[in-house]
Amino acid sequence: MAVELGAPPVLSTPDSHMLSDGPVAATALKAENKLSDAELFTRYEIQKTVNEIRQRKWRRVALQFPDEMLPDSARVFQLLARGLRPPQVDIRQHRISPEVQEAEMSAHFNHLNTGDPTEPIKLTILADTSYGACCVDEIAAEHVDADAVVHYGRACLSPTARLPALYVFTQRQLDLSKVVECFKETFSDKSSQIIVMADVTYADHVPVLCQALAGDGYSSLVTTSITHDPSSPIPNRLLADTIGSDPGSLKASELFHISEPPTSLLLTLSSRVAAIHIYPTMQINGSTPRKSLRASTSLLLRRRYALITSLTTVSIWGILINTLSVKHYLHMVDHVRDRIAAAGKKSYLFVVGKLNAAKIANFSEIGGWVVIGCWESSLVDSKDFYKPVITPFELQLALKKDEERLWTGQWRGDFQGALDQAMTGSEQTNAPVNGAEDGRTEDLDNDLEGNDDTEGESVPPDFDLRTGRYVSGTRPLQGRGRPATTLQSSRGSQSGAVARRPKGDLLAADGVASPGAEYLRTRRTWQGLGSDFEVAHDEADEDHSSAIEEGRTGIARGYTIENRGRT
Repeated sequence: MAVELGAPPVLSTPDSHMLSDGPVAATALKAENKLSDAELFTRYEIQKTVNEIRQRKWRRVALQFPDEMLPDSARVFQLLARGLRPPQVDIRQHRISPEVQEAEMSAHFNHLNTGDPTEPIKLTILADTSYGACCVDEIAAEHVDADAVVHYGRACLSPTARLPALYVFTQRQLDLSKVVECFKETFSDKSSQIIVMADVTYADHVPVLCQALAGDGYSSLVTTSITHDPSSPIPNRLLADTIGSDPGSLKASELFHISEPPTSLLLTLSSRVAAIHIYPTMQINGSTPRKSLRASTSLLLRRRYALITSLTTVSIWGILINTLSVKHYLHMVDHVRDRIAAAGKKSYLFVVGKLNAAKIANFSEIGGWVVIGCWESSLVDSKDFYKPVITPFELQLALKKDEERLWTGQWRGDFQGALDQAMTGSEQTNAPVNGAEDGRTEDLDNDLEGNDDTEGESVPPDFDLRTGRYVSGTRPLQGRGRPATTLQSSRGSQSGAVARRPKGDLLAADGVASPGAEYLRTRRTWQGLGSDFEVAHDEADEDHSSAIEEGRTGIARGYTIENRGRT
């Protein structure tokens, strides 16, 4: 019996329908309210985008949308293509709204004045992101050979590494009368110093709101404007000089934030301002609350500190690269590796794309993970992860000794701040900071080479007061005390590849005998994709090839094997 599909198949099954039969309605990408051409033109700032592309003379532009905006991506593409159309095309033939037609005519004449009519501009929609939606996806843009990226929706505004970016935050509607009413209910003292801030999608309403509140008698309002600086006193916000340059004045101020801020911003601001009040743009029980919600981060900060203290005895760290676009991320990788090595611990580097518990659970030897990403995506809720995941700022605390670790409640997510502190020497550390191009310092190398290898690879176990158990670890790779037949000069080779040695000798990594690499070769049952079809390179070994067999078909909850039915 043939089955006719009334709609395209769903490629992603929700968790609630994982064990149920039958098709699932594709409602994830359905637009809540279909916008008209004029509304779409205004929200996505079509005119501004066309002018920027023309002014900067971009020829190949990638359009990056978050998942919730993908239903509008095709229409935005069409509006941009009309505005960027070469002049020989008569745009008056298209039946569109008068507002959009007027803007297209303006873009048409701009093309005649500044553009090259012989070379068309290519637009490409990026349907998915390599990492977080808040970051500019330079990797996907380079796959289509793009000159620049137009990023839509809310963004972390982290500086990009290779490609220029144009941010379109999309203008959101806001009932200012309700916001003013909520502000008055929250702050009765009109002389209090209050910082007014909004999410980037509502940032255009801040000047108008402050002007309306000033007319009602509020005399100490501080207006914020967007800037591309995650390491500023308030991330990505520009304050008045009297507030931004004086931490004491900032600490005495209260913050009024429109829309729900990300968790990383809440933790960052918790120790920098007196209080945080949030005006939710999403309705609660069908109505907007008359009074703002006061944010409390004490429970979350205590949980983060508990994660830090649970990782103090970890001897093997995993460094997760969660971005390939944020500027200076490679410098942060070197800095983190040096800090871990200076503490006498091992580290391994991983690039796994978007993080989930299943991916990093494959590496059971790793005792803790540190994420190198943007200041928003670095904060990972690791409740479902096999091992905790922390930020570079939290790693600095975890590597300190118990008597040196001091928790002040301060938290920051941007790694650029940690790099600046390391370069200026303002932070007290247990070891020198990375200053060499190869990721090591002379003091660190001398320390590793001067260690006594009489204890071999084992180190005395540490007693963990939190678990009541002894925790043992191993030393990082060291170059002394090894047989000359298994070692090469690590100074003469810049490669970090694992070299296979003759039978009877240990494998060597960077010219140093590596018991870990030997364990991977001889003890681990799974060593990566294709490892179960490994063909021996020795001529004396036999060829272990096998016949091609038909595989399984169907979905994971019910495979069909040939004619034997479902399993």
